[in-house]
Amino acid sequence: MAKALHIRASRIEDAEAVGRMAGAFAVYLRALGDMTDFRFDAEAFRRDGFGPNPAFSGLIAEQDGRPIGYLHYHFGYDADAAARMMFIADLWVEPEARGLGAGRALMAEAARIGREKQAGLLFWAVYKPNKLAAAFYERLGAHYLRDLDFMIIDTAAL
Repeated sequence: MAKALHIRASRIEDAEAVGRMAGAFAVYLRALGDMTDFRFDAEAFRRDGFGPNPAFSGLIAEQDGRPIGYLHYHFGYDADAAARMMFIADLWVEPEARGLGAGRALMAEAARIGREKQAGLLFWAVYKPNKLAAAFYERLGAHYLRDLDFMIIDTAAL
């Protein structure tokens, strides 16, 4: 009999498992047409997720003690809403583990942490062709911000 799904904080020891899953996520997105230069791997997880000034925090979903998914987040502020927010940087659940509730459990734990840190909003981006992810988020009750487009620029350009 399978053990219950378990959600916990990421640990540095999760680097190889998260790096492997991030690689699978990149392959999945490439198959949808995303030509981003995906650089996140075990080394980036260790370098940027831990130490005196981590860039993000994370959660791991485990089934039978094996990592089957992860979620990365960091905090920010929405000046229009005058509210703290939690930005979900990445959410991945292994394809063979989908349907077990891991994605929902990861999002629920992120929301709990957000509330604990006085964040009133969860915020994230979805690659437009990723209809599977969009449908999942809509089932959670999320909706699109139709009036906003994200923009980026390299800091060295300014």
